[in-house]
Amino acid sequence: MAEAKIWRSDVTLELSLSISEKEARALDALAGYGIDSFLEVFYKQLGSVYLKQHEDGLRSLFGVIRAEVVPMLRRADNARAAFRG
Repeated sequence: MAEAKIWRSDVTLELSLSISEKEARALDALAGYGIDSFLEVFYKQLGSVYLKQHEDGLRSLFGVIRAEVVPMLRRADNARAAFRG
């Protein structure tokens, strides 16, 4: 008797997002509170029904903001300072 094969497939999504400097600074300000403080206040004020299931993604997003957005904002600030001389 032939063994049945189980086929599994998966779909993943990765986005590249273009945002303005103003939007990037807003993300920086939001992430600047730290994820634990942000979640504590968010859950207390707005509840956890919608966000709780996405908490891992939000933690990851805050990490990306700190790791990638903040250095780009610093580079923009440094470039402006160099132009002002």
